[in-house]
Parts: sequence; C-alpha cells; structure tokens
Amino acid sequence: VQLQASGGGLVQAGGSLRLSCAASGRTFSSYAMGWFRQAPGKEREFVAAISWSGGSTYYADSVKGRFTISRDNAKNTVYLQMNSLKPEDTAVYYCAAASHGKLSLPEDYDYWGQGTLVTVSS
Repeated sequence: VQLQASGGGLVQAGGSLRLSCAASGRTFSSYAMGWFRQAPGKEREFVAAISWSGGSTYYADSVKGRFTISRDNAKNTVYLQMNSLKPEDTAVYYCAAASHGKLSLPEDYDYWGQGTLVTVSS
C-alpha cells in the first residue's frame, strides 16, 4: 500500500483544515488507518484512527471533539477534518495503514505516507 497525504497548509488559530490520504492498491479496505503528527523536536504522536469498515474511531484526548477521522473505501481515501485549530496542533501530519494492533502506537502500522505540514498561527 502506498499512501499520499495532502491538504496541509497555514491557518490561523480557530480555523479549519481537511487532510486527505489517498492509498494505492486494492486492499485499502482491509486496513485500519491512522493519523499521527510530529512537531519539531518531539516524538511522533497518535492523533486518530479508524477501523477498516469505518465503524470504529479513536482519538487522542488532545484532539477529541475538534478532529474527525473518516474514510471512503470506494475512493481509497481517509480524511482528517480538523476544526478549532490551535498553535499546538502545528506539526507534520502522517497517515498510516495497519493490518492489526491497538492502532495508537506507530509500531502498529505497516505503511506510512510522506507527511503534510500543518502550521497554525496565533
């Protein structure tokens, strides 16, 4: 599975962005998908994940109620809608695909996209 993340950019605090992650391959729907982020000088951290069917979603406490993960298996795409953005959301955002695991740890994921930069100004 190859993943291509897009949709990052510069936004003011309180604004919104929608990230997309397009996957190649016919087995996209068999993978759970996740979003992680990494700020400068910090470790990669879990943001959100969604089961292969889309029936279950998981969020980090720091984004719960502000971010929404969704997927369209017909389009081989997973989305991350980010609302009420804060300066501390500034990071490179990565999408990833997992065939198993708890989905909150980077080591649970088998494939990674290249990342898209989100910058939130105060």
